[in-house]
Amino acid sequence: MAQTSAIVDVLKRLLKEHGLTYQQVAEALDLSEASVKRLFAERQFSLKRLDQICALMGLEITDLVRRLEPAARVQHLTREQEQELVSDTRLLLVAVCALNRWSFEQMLASYTLDAPELIRHLAQLDRMGLLELLPGNRIKPLITHDFTWQKNGPIQRFFESEVQQDFFNCRFNKPGELRLFLSGMLSTQSNELLQQKLRRLALEFRHSHQEDLNLPLEQRFGVSLMLAMRPWEIDAFARYRRPEAGKVYPGH
Repeated sequence: MAQTSAIVDVLKRLLKEHGLTYQQVAEALDLSEASVKRLFAERQFSLKRLDQICALMGLEITDLVRRLEPAARVQHLTREQEQELVSDTRLLLVAVCALNRWSFEQMLASYTLDAPELIRHLAQLDRMGLLELLPGNRIKPLITHDFTWQKNGPIQRFFESEVQQDFFNCRFNKPGELRLFLSGMLSTQSNELLQQKLRRLALEFRHSHQEDLNLPLEQRFGVSLMLAMRPWEIDAFARYRRPEAGKVYPGH
């Protein structure tokens, strides 16, 4: 019962974060507002009702469960901490592996790291608050399910300078690979709608990542997904555009 109450509390908090009222929930469920208030007061939700309310926010029931995580977890690092990671590639490697739930033994077996060096890096990540190094060299990640790197921070800049070119050095024609490039003319409304769908796709990627962390390492593979969208005209075309024919996207 305590777990059920906690889930309902999270549900109420999420509704508030999304700016949704009981009346809006009632309309979505085809119920009266009084009935919805009674559901919350009595904390009596069927899985179907719970799923309907989550869908109203573009979420799933698993999102509610993830929100039950202890509060003392890291959602992002400071820029100084990110700089500390990118300044030492081997430290960054250990951090990525640890946060993907690799064991101490798996890291030793997979990379040219000796035990003392690996322990030193893990201890450094422990001091940074990214993980807890437990007896027997067991590793407990301390990040939230929606952990993100700093926007335009050291990690993102590292990606842009060191990883991006390597990522695209591929024909994307083998199993597990896909590249799409589309070009067209959209209204601002269509642009925003597609961006919302892309954000939901990114959320689904994070959810799949979290769920698959429970699988053995042998069944998991490093996968990267890049999503990009912006109003844009290639320079080869833009240089021929007449000044008076220039178009500025709203808000630019």
